[in-house]
Amino acid sequence: MPKQVKSKPKVTVVGSFMMDLVVKAERRPAKGETLVGQEFGMFCGGKGANQAVAAARCCADVTMVGRVGDDIFGDKFFDALKSEGVETKYIIRDKENGTGIGTPVIDAHGDNSIIIIPRANTKMTPADVEKARDAIEKASALILQLEIPLDASEKAAEIARSNGVKVILNPAPARKIPESFLKKVDILTPNETEAQMLTGISVVDDEGAKKAAKKLLGMGVKDVIITLGGRGAMWASKAGFKTIPAFKVEKVIDTTAAGDAFIGGLSVALAEGKPMEDAIRFANACGGLAVTVMGAMPSLPKRECVEKTMCTGKCE
Repeated sequence: MPKQVKSKPKVTVVGSFMMDLVVKAERRPAKGETLVGQEFGMFCGGKGANQAVAAARCCADVTMVGRVGDDIFGDKFFDALKSEGVETKYIIRDKENGTGIGTPVIDAHGDNSIIIIPRANTKMTPADVEKARDAIEKASALILQLEIPLDASEKAAEIARSNGVKVILNPAPARKIPESFLKKVDILTPNETEAQMLTGISVVDDEGAKKAAKKLLGMGVKDVIITLGGRGAMWASKAGFKTIPAFKVEKVIDTTAAGDAFIGGLSVALAEGKPMEDAIRFANACGGLAVTVMGAMPSLPKRECVEKTMCTGKCE
């Protein structure tokens, strides 16, 4: 009898594209100061594209929905996504608006500050999302962020919810989200800063994280996962709170896209049917590995590296 091949989980990402122009320097310059940097790199990025590639490298069948410019950066995204096996037929080439740009500045500790210029991402519409209805309906999980207009993301959530597809919203960059949208979200994944901006509650310790998560649950979200950087992640649901610790990282190089690696890994683990706590542990390994490599997309780990980290307990 022939061996049965387990099918890949299907993940659809509706979101953004940003060509990252990355500068690494000892520190950020002060007002009016010119500082000599140490490294420069240009990498495909944007939360949507990063999360799509992160899920693909964790062995999911991924479809990406969004807008890029009709320019050289748009060409690079098509090439990059196709090389990762990501379906690109629902990506629109915008002839009037260029591909989004991001300018991360990385300091000596690997911490980043980013300015984004969304460009074509801002033109994403519910009609664009409607064209990708089939890909959303057939997915096991839908990933959304806030680097495209809210009405486009909410339309995707509406399609997913009506078809029993799990909706994961990464609320970044943080902004006010209508409760009508939040009620369509299964899992909300803010970091500490985003949780504070969404709730007005200071998130500087576990107690603050619990208060913020409880408020977000009260807005209609089923599960809240607050990512805590090097401390791991706190999962909140009606059943209570659980903190899943991070894996040990020997050396932090660049924190850009660590959150995206987390989201991509989480979506795949849940689509495979893993319990939430196990899925978060898998996602923590993805995020930990991402900080050990410079650049957004280059840092997103492959499945075998994630599984090795889960066995050894170290990100290296």
